[in-house]
Amino acid sequence: MLKCGIVGLPLCGKSTVFNVITRAGAEVKPYAGGKTEPNRALVGVPDARFDRLNEIFEPRKTTPASVEFVDLAGLSRDASKGAGLGNSFLSFVAESEALLHVVRVFENSNVPHPENSIDPLRDWHIVEMELIYRDLGVIENRLSRLSEKAAKKKMTPAENAESELLHALQDHLMDERPLREYPLTPEQKKTLSGFAFLTLKPELVVLNLDETQTGELPGAQALEAAMKEKGLSTLRLFGSLEMDLAQLEGEEQEEFMKELGIKEPGRDRLIHQAYRLLGLLSFFTTGPDEVRAWTLHEGDTAVDAAGAIHSDLARGFIRAQVVGYDDFIACGASMAACREKGLLRLEGKEYPVKDGDMIEIRFNV
Repeated sequence: MLKCGIVGLPLCGKSTVFNVITRAGAEVKPYAGGKTEPNRALVGVPDARFDRLNEIFEPRKTTPASVEFVDLAGLSRDASKGAGLGNSFLSFVAESEALLHVVRVFENSNVPHPENSIDPLRDWHIVEMELIYRDLGVIENRLSRLSEKAAKKKMTPAENAESELLHALQDHLMDERPLREYPLTPEQKKTLSGFAFLTLKPELVVLNLDETQTGELPGAQALEAAMKEKGLSTLRLFGSLEMDLAQLEGEEQEEFMKELGIKEPGRDRLIHQAYRLLGLLSFFTTGPDEVRAWTLHEGDTAVDAAGAIHSDLARGFIRAQVVGYDDFIACGASMAACREKGLLRLEGKEYPVKDGDMIEIRFNV
Protein backbone atom coordinates (compact mmCIF):
# COMPACT_ATOMS: atom_id res chain seq x y z
CA MET A 1 0.00 0.00 0.00
CA LEU A 2 1.32 3.44 -0.97
CA LYS A 3 1.87 5.55 2.15
CA CYS A 4 2.33 9.26 2.61
CA GLY A 5 3.54 10.28 6.09
CA ILE A 6 2.54 13.61 7.65
CA VAL A 7 5.40 15.04 9.71
CA GLY A 8 6.20 18.23 11.58
CA LEU A 9 6.91 19.71 14.99
CA PRO A 10 4.37 19.17 17.78
CA LEU A 11 1.35 21.51 17.58
CA CYS A 12 1.97 22.51 13.95
CA GLY A 13 -1.46 21.18 12.89
CA LYS A 14 -0.58 17.77 11.49
CA SER A 15 -3.75 16.12 12.78
CA THR A 16 -5.76 19.01 11.36
CA VAL A 17 -4.18 18.44 7.93
CA PHE A 18 -4.80 14.70 8.31
CA ASN A 19 -8.49 15.44 8.96
CA VAL A 20 -8.63 17.78 5.95
CA ILE A 21 -7.37 15.00 3.71
CA THR A 22 -9.16 12.01 5.20
CA ARG A 23 -12.31 13.36 6.92
CA ALA A 24 -11.34 10.85 9.61
CA GLY A 25 -12.15 13.08 12.58
CA ALA A 26 -8.87 12.39 14.38
CA GLU A 27 -8.62 14.17 17.73
CA VAL A 28 -6.99 17.59 17.51
CA LYS A 29 -5.43 18.79 20.78
CA PRO A 30 -4.05 22.21 21.76
CA TYR A 31 -1.11 20.45 23.44
CA ALA A 32 1.41 17.75 22.58
CA GLY A 33 -0.35 14.45 23.15
CA GLY A 34 2.58 12.05 23.55
CA LYS A 35 0.96 9.34 21.42
CA THR A 36 3.15 6.83 19.62
CA GLU A 37 0.67 5.01 17.35
CA PRO A 38 -0.12 7.14 14.29
CA ASN A 39 -3.55 7.85 12.83
CA ARG A 40 -4.03 6.10 9.49
CA ALA A 41 -6.63 6.41 6.73
CA LEU A 42 -6.99 5.15 3.17
CA VAL A 43 -8.14 7.95 0.88
CA GLY A 44 -9.67 7.74 -2.58
CA VAL A 45 -7.97 10.04 -5.10
CA PRO A 46 -10.48 12.61 -6.45
CA ASP A 47 -10.69 12.15 -10.23
CA ALA A 48 -13.36 13.65 -12.48
CA ARG A 49 -12.49 11.08 -15.17
CA PHE A 50 -13.30 8.22 -12.80
CA ASP A 51 -16.60 9.88 -11.87
CA ARG A 52 -17.53 10.28 -15.54
CA LEU A 53 -16.72 6.65 -16.35
CA ASN A 54 -19.03 5.57 -13.53
CA GLU A 55 -21.81 7.66 -15.05
CA ILE A 56 -21.23 6.07 -18.46
CA PHE A 57 -20.91 2.40 -17.45
CA GLU A 58 -23.21 2.42 -14.38
CA PRO A 59 -21.28 -0.50 -12.83
CA ARG A 60 -22.38 -2.59 -9.86
CA LYS A 61 -19.15 -1.66 -8.06
CA THR A 62 -16.79 1.33 -8.16
CA THR A 63 -13.23 1.42 -6.79
CA PRO A 64 -11.18 4.64 -6.93
CA ALA A 65 -7.38 4.85 -6.79
CA SER A 66 -6.20 5.31 -3.21
CA VAL A 67 -3.28 6.45 -1.08
CA GLU A 68 -2.81 5.80 2.65
CA PHE A 69 -2.06 8.86 4.77
CA VAL A 70 -0.35 8.40 8.12
CA ASP A 71 -0.52 11.16 10.76
CA LEU A 72 2.73 10.72 12.66
CA ALA A 73 3.43 11.99 16.16
CA GLY A 74 5.06 15.41 16.45
CA LEU A 75 8.81 15.31 15.93
CA SER A 76 10.66 16.99 18.81
CA ARG A 77 14.01 18.70 18.57
CA ASP A 78 16.73 16.07 19.28
CA ALA A 79 14.39 13.17 18.43
CA SER A 80 17.35 11.48 16.75
CA LYS A 81 19.02 11.44 20.19
CA GLY A 82 15.92 9.90 21.78
CA ALA A 83 14.09 13.08 22.82
CA GLY A 84 10.29 13.06 22.69
CA LEU A 85 9.11 9.93 20.93
CA GLY A 86 12.51 9.55 19.30
CA ASN A 87 13.11 6.34 17.41
CA SER A 88 9.48 5.16 17.52
CA PHE A 89 8.57 8.22 15.44
CA LEU A 90 11.46 7.78 13.03
CA SER A 91 10.59 4.14 12.40
CA PHE A 92 7.08 5.17 11.30
CA VAL A 93 8.58 7.80 8.98
CA ALA A 94 10.74 5.11 7.38
CA GLU A 95 7.57 3.19 6.37
CA SER A 96 6.29 6.14 4.31
CA GLU A 97 7.11 6.58 0.62
CA ALA A 98 6.70 10.37 0.66
CA LEU A 99 6.41 13.07 3.30
CA LEU A 100 3.92 15.90 3.82
CA HIS A 101 5.89 18.25 6.05
CA VAL A 102 3.45 20.53 7.90
CA VAL A 103 4.93 23.85 9.05
CA ARG A 104 3.06 26.18 11.39
CA VAL A 105 2.35 29.70 10.22
CA PHE A 106 -0.85 30.36 12.22
CA GLU A 107 -0.83 32.40 15.43
CA ASN A 108 -2.88 31.10 18.37
CA SER A 109 -2.13 31.96 21.98
CA ASN A 110 -4.16 28.94 23.10
CA VAL A 111 -1.84 26.59 21.21
CA PRO A 112 1.70 27.11 22.55
CA HIS A 113 4.56 26.74 20.08
CA PRO A 114 7.27 24.28 21.26
CA GLU A 115 9.95 26.81 20.21
CA ASN A 116 7.98 29.72 21.79
CA SER A 117 7.71 31.73 18.55
CA ILE A 118 6.44 31.45 14.98
CA ASP A 119 9.31 31.01 12.52
CA PRO A 120 8.38 28.68 9.62
CA LEU A 121 11.87 28.38 8.10
CA ARG A 122 13.45 27.59 11.48
CA ASP A 123 10.79 24.96 12.19
CA TRP A 124 11.27 23.30 8.81
CA HIS A 125 15.03 23.20 9.42
CA ILE A 126 14.62 21.59 12.86
CA VAL A 127 12.65 18.68 11.42
CA GLU A 128 14.90 18.39 8.38
CA MET A 129 17.98 18.14 10.59
CA GLU A 130 16.41 15.37 12.68
CA LEU A 131 15.79 13.40 9.48
CA ILE A 132 19.40 14.04 8.41
CA TYR A 133 20.72 12.86 11.81
CA ARG A 134 18.68 9.68 11.52
CA ASP A 135 20.11 8.96 8.05
CA LEU A 136 23.62 9.59 9.36
CA GLY A 137 22.98 7.03 12.11
CA VAL A 138 21.90 4.43 9.55
CA ILE A 139 25.03 5.05 7.47
CA GLU A 140 27.32 4.87 10.50
CA ASN A 141 25.82 1.53 11.55
CA ARG A 142 26.24 0.04 8.08
CA LEU A 143 29.81 1.33 7.67
CA SER A 144 30.70 -0.11 11.06
CA ARG A 145 29.46 -3.56 9.97
CA LEU A 146 31.34 -3.30 6.69
CA SER A 147 34.53 -2.35 8.56
CA GLU A 148 34.15 -5.36 10.85
CA LYS A 149 33.78 -7.60 7.81
CA ALA A 150 36.79 -6.02 6.08
CA ALA A 151 38.91 -6.74 9.15
CA LYS A 152 38.07 -10.47 8.91
CA LYS A 153 38.12 -11.08 5.16
CA LYS A 154 38.30 -9.31 1.83
CA MET A 155 35.15 -7.43 0.83
CA THR A 156 33.43 -8.10 -2.49
CA PRO A 157 33.53 -5.47 -5.27
CA ALA A 158 29.85 -4.70 -4.54
CA GLU A 159 30.60 -4.14 -0.84
CA ASN A 160 33.55 -1.89 -1.70
CA ALA A 161 31.32 0.15 -4.02
CA GLU A 162 28.66 0.37 -1.31
CA SER A 163 31.21 1.54 1.25
CA GLU A 164 32.52 4.20 -1.11
CA LEU A 165 29.00 5.44 -1.84
CA LEU A 166 28.02 5.53 1.85
CA HIS A 167 31.12 7.56 2.73
CA ALA A 168 30.20 10.07 0.00
CA LEU A 169 26.62 10.27 1.31
CA GLN A 170 27.92 10.67 4.85
CA ASP A 171 29.99 13.71 3.79
CA HIS A 172 26.94 15.10 1.96
CA LEU A 173 24.74 14.77 5.06
CA MET A 174 27.44 16.30 7.28
CA ASP A 175 27.10 19.41 5.12
CA GLU A 176 23.43 19.51 6.28
CA ARG A 177 22.14 18.55 2.85
CA PRO A 178 19.42 15.90 2.37
CA LEU A 179 20.15 12.85 0.23
CA ARG A 180 17.52 13.87 -2.34
CA GLU A 181 20.04 16.57 -3.38
CA TYR A 182 22.77 13.98 -4.08
CA PRO A 183 23.12 12.95 -7.76
CA LEU A 184 22.49 9.20 -7.57
CA THR A 185 22.63 6.88 -10.57
CA PRO A 186 19.80 4.34 -11.06
CA GLU A 187 22.20 1.59 -9.95
CA GLN A 188 23.11 3.50 -6.78
CA LYS A 189 19.42 4.06 -5.99
CA LYS A 190 18.93 0.31 -6.28
CA THR A 191 21.82 -0.27 -3.86
CA LEU A 192 20.24 2.10 -1.33
CA SER A 193 16.65 0.85 -1.65
CA GLY A 194 16.79 -1.26 1.51
CA PHE A 195 18.00 1.55 3.77
CA ALA A 196 14.73 3.57 3.79
CA PHE A 197 16.66 6.83 4.02
CA LEU A 198 14.31 9.57 5.19
CA THR A 199 15.90 12.45 3.31
CA LEU A 200 15.69 10.55 0.02
CA LYS A 201 11.89 10.58 0.21
CA PRO A 202 10.03 13.17 -1.87
CA GLU A 203 8.62 15.95 0.31
CA LEU A 204 5.77 18.44 0.03
CA VAL A 205 5.90 21.37 2.45
CA VAL A 206 2.43 22.37 3.70
CA LEU A 207 2.14 25.84 5.23
CA ASN A 208 -0.63 25.74 7.83
CA LEU A 209 -2.29 29.18 8.09
CA ASP A 210 -5.42 30.56 9.66
CA GLU A 211 -8.07 32.17 7.48
CA THR A 212 -7.00 35.72 8.41
CA GLN A 213 -3.50 35.26 6.95
CA THR A 214 -4.16 36.36 3.39
CA GLY A 215 -1.81 39.34 3.01
CA GLU A 216 1.97 39.70 3.17
CA LEU A 217 3.48 36.95 5.31
CA PRO A 218 7.27 37.42 5.58
CA GLY A 219 7.79 34.15 7.46
CA ALA A 220 5.79 32.10 4.96
CA GLN A 221 7.41 33.84 1.99
CA ALA A 222 10.91 33.19 3.38
CA LEU A 223 10.11 29.49 3.70
CA GLU A 224 8.61 29.32 0.20
CA ALA A 225 11.66 31.02 -1.30
CA ALA A 226 14.02 28.62 0.47
CA MET A 227 11.99 25.59 -0.65
CA LYS A 228 12.00 26.81 -4.25
CA GLU A 229 15.80 26.94 -4.15
CA LYS A 230 15.83 23.35 -2.89
CA GLY A 231 13.40 22.14 -5.54
CA LEU A 232 10.65 21.34 -3.02
CA SER A 233 6.98 22.11 -3.69
CA THR A 234 4.92 24.10 -1.20
CA LEU A 235 1.18 24.41 -0.61
CA ARG A 236 -0.66 26.94 1.54
CA LEU A 237 -3.61 25.64 3.53
CA PHE A 238 -6.09 27.26 5.92
CA GLY A 239 -5.97 24.13 8.06
CA SER A 240 -8.73 24.65 10.62
CA LEU A 241 -11.12 26.22 8.09
CA GLU A 242 -10.47 23.46 5.54
CA MET A 243 -11.05 20.81 8.23
CA ASP A 244 -14.55 22.21 8.76
CA LEU A 245 -15.08 22.46 5.00
CA ALA A 246 -14.05 18.83 4.48
CA GLN A 247 -16.93 17.70 6.69
CA LEU A 248 -19.52 19.28 4.38
CA GLU A 249 -21.04 17.55 1.36
CA GLY A 250 -22.30 18.59 -2.09
CA GLU A 251 -24.16 21.88 -2.42
CA GLU A 252 -23.46 22.94 1.17
CA GLN A 253 -19.71 22.65 0.57
CA GLU A 254 -19.93 24.43 -2.80
CA GLU A 255 -21.91 27.30 -1.28
CA PHE A 256 -19.43 27.66 1.60
CA MET A 257 -16.49 27.61 -0.83
CA LYS A 258 -18.12 30.26 -3.01
CA GLU A 259 -18.60 32.56 -0.02
CA LEU A 260 -14.93 32.16 0.93
CA GLY A 261 -13.62 32.44 -2.64
CA ILE A 262 -12.11 28.94 -2.56
CA LYS A 263 -11.97 27.37 -6.04
CA GLU A 264 -10.80 23.87 -5.07
CA PRO A 265 -11.03 22.23 -1.63
CA GLY A 266 -7.70 21.97 0.16
CA ARG A 267 -8.44 18.27 0.52
CA ASP A 268 -8.39 17.75 -3.26
CA ARG A 269 -5.29 19.92 -3.72
CA LEU A 270 -3.40 18.00 -1.03
CA ILE A 271 -4.34 14.56 -2.34
CA HIS A 272 -3.46 15.49 -5.93
CA GLN A 273 -0.13 16.97 -4.85
CA ALA A 274 0.65 13.86 -2.78
CA TYR A 275 -0.22 11.62 -5.73
CA ARG A 276 2.14 13.61 -7.97
CA LEU A 277 4.77 13.62 -5.22
CA LEU A 278 4.75 9.83 -5.24
CA GLY A 279 5.20 9.86 -9.03
CA LEU A 280 1.92 8.04 -9.59
CA LEU A 281 -0.57 7.78 -12.44
CA SER A 282 -4.00 6.20 -12.79
CA PHE A 283 -5.31 3.82 -15.42
CA PHE A 284 -8.86 2.49 -15.65
CA THR A 285 -10.62 -0.82 -16.17
CA THR A 286 -14.30 -0.52 -17.07
CA GLY A 287 -17.39 -2.63 -17.54
CA PRO A 288 -20.84 -3.38 -16.10
CA ASP A 289 -19.38 -5.25 -13.11
CA GLU A 290 -16.86 -2.66 -11.99
CA VAL A 291 -15.19 0.61 -12.91
CA ARG A 292 -11.85 0.79 -11.16
CA ALA A 293 -8.92 3.21 -11.07
CA TRP A 294 -5.57 1.48 -10.64
CA THR A 295 -2.29 3.02 -9.51
CA LEU A 296 1.08 2.70 -11.23
CA HIS A 297 4.35 4.59 -11.04
CA GLU A 298 5.26 6.81 -13.96
CA GLY A 299 7.26 4.74 -16.46
CA ASP A 300 5.53 1.44 -15.61
CA THR A 301 4.52 -0.76 -18.54
CA ALA A 302 1.49 -2.69 -19.76
CA VAL A 303 2.71 -5.86 -18.05
CA ASP A 304 3.04 -3.89 -14.79
CA ALA A 305 -0.58 -2.83 -15.27
CA ALA A 306 -1.55 -6.46 -15.77
CA GLY A 307 0.28 -7.41 -12.57
CA ALA A 308 -1.45 -4.65 -10.62
CA ILE A 309 -4.79 -6.22 -11.55
CA HIS A 310 -3.76 -9.84 -10.90
CA SER A 311 -0.52 -11.81 -11.04
CA ASP A 312 -2.11 -14.32 -13.46
CA LEU A 313 -2.69 -11.53 -16.00
CA ALA A 314 1.01 -10.61 -15.92
CA ARG A 315 2.10 -14.25 -16.11
CA GLY A 316 -0.11 -15.02 -19.13
CA PHE A 317 0.07 -11.56 -20.75
CA ILE A 318 -0.57 -11.53 -24.51
CA ARG A 319 -1.64 -7.97 -25.37
CA ALA A 320 -3.19 -4.90 -23.78
CA GLN A 321 -6.12 -3.23 -25.50
CA VAL A 322 -5.70 0.49 -24.81
CA VAL A 323 -7.56 3.73 -25.46
CA GLY A 324 -6.90 7.08 -23.80
CA TYR A 325 -9.71 8.50 -21.66
CA ASP A 326 -9.77 11.79 -23.60
CA ASP A 327 -10.01 9.93 -26.92
CA PHE A 328 -12.82 7.76 -25.54
CA ILE A 329 -14.84 10.81 -24.48
CA ALA A 330 -14.11 12.63 -27.75
CA CYS A 331 -15.57 9.63 -29.61
CA GLY A 332 -18.84 9.91 -27.73
CA ALA A 333 -17.87 7.27 -25.14
CA SER A 334 -18.05 4.63 -27.87
CA MET A 335 -15.42 1.89 -28.13
CA ALA A 336 -16.68 1.14 -31.65
CA ALA A 337 -16.01 4.73 -32.70
CA CYS A 338 -12.55 4.59 -31.09
CA ARG A 339 -11.80 1.41 -33.06
CA GLU A 340 -12.96 2.98 -36.35
CA LYS A 341 -10.64 5.94 -35.83
CA GLY A 342 -7.69 3.75 -34.87
CA LEU A 343 -7.64 5.06 -31.32
CA LEU A 344 -8.38 1.67 -29.75
CA ARG A 345 -5.15 -0.26 -30.19
CA LEU A 346 -3.25 -3.35 -29.07
CA GLU A 347 -0.01 -2.83 -27.18
CA GLY A 348 2.75 -5.21 -26.04
CA LYS A 349 4.46 -5.77 -22.70
CA GLU A 350 6.82 -2.81 -22.96
CA TYR A 351 4.14 -0.20 -23.72
CA PRO A 352 4.58 2.67 -21.19
CA VAL A 353 1.17 3.23 -19.59
CA LYS A 354 -0.08 6.83 -19.73
CA ASP A 355 -2.18 8.58 -17.13
CA GLY A 356 -5.83 8.10 -18.04
CA ASP A 357 -5.40 5.00 -20.21
CA MET A 358 -8.37 2.64 -20.28
CA ILE A 359 -6.93 -0.87 -20.48
CA GLU A 360 -8.22 -4.38 -21.05
CA ILE A 361 -5.65 -7.16 -20.65
CA ARG A 362 -5.69 -10.15 -23.00
CA PHE A 363 -4.00 -13.14 -21.41
CA ASN A 364 -3.77 -16.93 -21.40
CA VAL A 365 -2.71 -19.13 -18.47
